[in-house]
Amino acid sequence: MVPLLAIAAFSGTGKTTLLKQLIPVLTAQGIRVGLIKHTHHNMDVDKPGKDSYELRKAGAAQTLVASNQRWALMTETPDAGEMDLHYLASRMDASTLDLILVEGFKHEVVAKILLFRAATGHSLAELGIDAHTLAVASDEVLDIDVAQLDLNNVAQISQFIREWLQGQK
Repeated sequence: MVPLLAIAAFSGTGKTTLLKQLIPVLTAQGIRVGLIKHTHHNMDVDKPGKDSYELRKAGAAQTLVASNQRWALMTETPDAGEMDLHYLASRMDASTLDLILVEGFKHEVVAKILLFRAATGHSLAELGIDAHTLAVASDEVLDIDVAQLDLNNVAQISQFIREWLQGQK
């Protein structure tokens, strides 16, 4: 199983912004990164009018679209409820990955780095630091019992992840 590391925070804290900076740094260091992003929105990666969209809407339970550049598997899960993170991770090709970063899934039993910005209007107590929290990355000094990282220091965060990942082997 590929190690999972969640990056979790309240909306507007900068999860996606951090990941967009962090992934290229980790990749440059030779770490093959996968990503699972949680969304609360009804999302669709396909486009109306495309053959794959029309065939999926016709009732295909799974639709795989492939080219020589990439492929994507869309699975209809109208009655599944909330998806299980470990199940989703098991769908990824472990032979091509060293780490799966997870955006969201804050309440899953998985190692996580929480992000905190007081400007979001939430308190530190609301953040939900638990036994699976490895660190909190913030733009201010916090009084916490886990490692604290500088939310604006991608090099420091990538170093922390690299060291954690080495301990997972």
